[in-house]
Amino acid sequence: MTPQTITLEAAALTHVGKVRTGNEDAYGQCLDAGVFAVCDGMGGAAAGEVASRIAVDTLIQRLCAVTTPEDRRQALEESIDAANRLVYAQASRDDALRGMGTTLVAVAIQSGHALIGHVGDSRCYLFRKGQLTRETNDHSLVDEQVRLGHMTQEDADRSPLRNVITRAIGTQRSVEAEIADLPLEPGDMLLLCTDGLTREVSEDRIARILRGSGAGTETVRDLCQQLIDAANAAGSHDNVTAILVRAA
Repeated sequence: MTPQTITLEAAALTHVGKVRTGNEDAYGQCLDAGVFAVCDGMGGAAAGEVASRIAVDTLIQRLCAVTTPEDRRQALEESIDAANRLVYAQASRDDALRGMGTTLVAVAIQSGHALIGHVGDSRCYLFRKGQLTRETNDHSLVDEQVRLGHMTQEDADRSPLRNVITRAIGTQRSVEAEIADLPLEPGDMLLLCTDGLTREVSEDRIARILRGSGAGTETVRDLCQQLIDAANAAGSHDNVTAILVRAA
């Protein structure tokens, strides 16, 4: 597969949900550069909103300036590190923002490959040939118990500790991001989303929505809106954000 065989279309939507009064999610994209990011802030008051926006803006600005494929992985790692340092520094300087942080999931696509970087429990999924696959591991207490075999996924989904994350941007001086390299095929879709979607809408339901694209009539924006609508119909107890990227 040559790089020229992959072209991208994308849509991004966010919604405050039906319970929260403010939206602490943030997203950013640079379609021409193949860069996309979603963050879910935390920290109370306006702090979460500040953390998520700093992280998204830092990552998008830095990654969109990188044009050579061989520099992409290092640039992604350095951009996540820079976002962490900036959020941590801002929180350290302002008592009102102390303790703020954010999850982060980002994708940088070039030369037929998607580099996926993440910290926390915002996710990236691959939808390929009708099948949905999660490409990220939640950095959360219950997800780690599932990976160790100490808890089933069903128990984890019901656990009162499911909101406890073990890694976040900006809560410590440094953070270790997970980076994965995913070869893309024409027809693939990538979904980046906050847990406001995945807590309300099952993976089976997400897959059914995305399978509607097989008719060829739904745009990525249509599908993205259907995901947001499904979360809202299920109660939407949190902010919900999704970016859907389709390779063609």
